[in-house]
Amino acid sequence: MTKRIFKRTIGIDYSGADTPLKRLSGLAVYCADGDGRPQKVTPQALRNPPQRNVVRWNRREIADWLVEKLKESKPTVVGIDHAFSFPIDYFQKYNNQLLGHSWDTFLDDFRTYWPTDGDRAYMSCKQCTTKCRRPCAQCIRCNSGRTRQGEATWRRLTDRCTGTAKSVFQFGVNGSVAHSSQAGLPWLRYIRSELRKAEVEVYFWPFDGWNIPKGTSVIAEVYPALWNKQFKRENRNEHQHDAYSVAKWLSNMDRNGCLNDYFNLDLNEEKCVLANLEGWILGVR
Repeated sequence: MTKRIFKRTIGIDYSGADTPLKRLSGLAVYCADGDGRPQKVTPQALRNPPQRNVVRWNRREIADWLVEKLKESKPTVVGIDHAFSFPIDYFQKYNNQLLGHSWDTFLDDFRTYWPTDGDRAYMSCKQCTTKCRRPCAQCIRCNSGRTRQGEATWRRLTDRCTGTAKSVFQFGVNGSVAHSSQAGLPWLRYIRSELRKAEVEVYFWPFDGWNIPKGTSVIAEVYPALWNKQFKRENRNEHQHDAYSVAKWLSNMDRNGCLNDYFNLDLNEEKCVLANLEGWILGVR
């Protein structure tokens, strides 16, 4: 039997609804140890949960829980269901100086305009549009985010390769990742910062490299629709099933010795440069 690269796999179905402290039905976490079946994880897994018998997560709790899990000396692969970067069109329109710079520079720049990790930060209000004439005071999309809007026609190379993935700027449609991506990016920045403070090496794929060093944990973007039909739904709701499917697929691929192939894509030089900027969905070839 092929030796596993990772000892643990984690699948996270994300949501950009409401504020970072709001407990949401759209947030779900499943975790599998070794060959074990993925199990649902609740906020009670936190060291000091604010409430007992709580089953719904908020975004801040998920970030803090991930930091604690990744500090453990247990190689882990984490799949999160939102975009880790934006299409080339975004960089060309707003900030050409970011081209050729690090992913960290993009994350810092993005949070300047979309500080969606603030305790009371709303991604958008019900009335907001890209041409909102009466901005909502609490809505980031109406205020600082107004100067960094994108077009729903902008799609990354990896999105186009899936055939079905929506633009990270396409709001208000089924299967949209716009809210979750804009809400989740500052938390990736937070997780990365906290792990660096703790001197824990974790690869954010593919921005830290396509080849994962042995024994290193990884956080990658995923698209549950690629895999959720492979597994029986059982008694899980759609968000739980998406998180379960991510953890299960990662575990299966690792057990079968195939996961490393997905980390090392056969892209030509031009596409590789683009993917290093825009990011890539793990599992898309």
